[in-house]
Amino acid sequence: MRRLLVTGGSGFIGSNFVQYWLDRHPTDEVINLDLLTYAGNPANLANLSAEHLTRYRFVRGDIRNLELVEHILGEHKVDVVVNFAAESHNSRAVLDPEAFLRTNVLGTQAVLEACRRQGIGRFHHVSTCEVYGDLDLDSSESFREDTPYRPRTPYNSSKAAADHVVRSYFETFHVPITLSMCTNNYGPYQFPEKIIPLFTTNALQNIPLPLYRHSQNRREWIHVVDHCSGIERILEAGTVGETYHLGTGVEKSVEQIADGILDVLNLPRSLKTYVEDRPGHDRRYLLDSSKIRRELGWAPSVTFEAGLPETVRWYQDRPEWWQPLLSKADVKEGRWVNAPAATGR
Repeated sequence: MRRLLVTGGSGFIGSNFVQYWLDRHPTDEVINLDLLTYAGNPANLANLSAEHLTRYRFVRGDIRNLELVEHILGEHKVDVVVNFAAESHNSRAVLDPEAFLRTNVLGTQAVLEACRRQGIGRFHHVSTCEVYGDLDLDSSESFREDTPYRPRTPYNSSKAAADHVVRSYFETFHVPITLSMCTNNYGPYQFPEKIIPLFTTNALQNIPLPLYRHSQNRREWIHVVDHCSGIERILEAGTVGETYHLGTGVEKSVEQIADGILDVLNLPRSLKTYVEDRPGHDRRYLLDSSKIRRELGWAPSVTFEAGLPETVRWYQDRPEWWQPLLSKADVKEGRWVNAPAATGR
């Protein structure tokens, strides 16, 4: 039996991971530490089974609270920490960058310090492909684990800084860490400020879908279940101190995403509208995930052709889940009142 502390376990990816781990590891226990800010939602785990609840604990708290984190690790005799907790929406970071630095950098350091003091067996940090910057739309390159960092937004830079802190705790204090960089996730329980749930919930309400003017910018997409399985594989067989990329090789533009959602819902493409690009809007991300495939035998299992319609229908069938969240999704894309336009790109 193992005991896992999952930080940010009430968010989109964290809650999917909690459910995934409890399903696949019937003797393990999971403690979820989450502050329940706007994107942390108890409803994401409301359907845990009675059996799961015997192996699940929730603690409301801030990862920056070192004493709290250390107490949880000691009281529950935690073996593994998986750090999902982060501010993660690029558009919000344009409007309030300080919040991202506080949580993503100082919060990560506090959890690492608690792990160091308690002698935790593994600290796994969940990062993002966005720390590398972006690629030209016509580039043949992809990001590798040794690609130099070149973050371009406050969110990206906060995650890049956190990664450096994680590696420093391995090099200086020998905390047994692993890192994973992931591409854009999609799937159930994603807060409706991100592109797929935003476009889907707008379409379901007959509200225009706000595409950035550079609507051919592309992202690589991975279903959240495949992200969870990749982290599982790293925890089971990954090498301490190493970084692994979790990607699919499947790229879609903003325009293709919007068209795909409207097609699933049988709605006209005239629902698309165009807004000004977010400052620092990256053009393209693509990860080289050959290392984890080769060394750990991991591969994604959910195709985008199956996953996108399934995800859209999940939101279509659950308005009671997403409608209460709309008032919290308060960033208006294209209205960058306090942010000067980026230049030179």
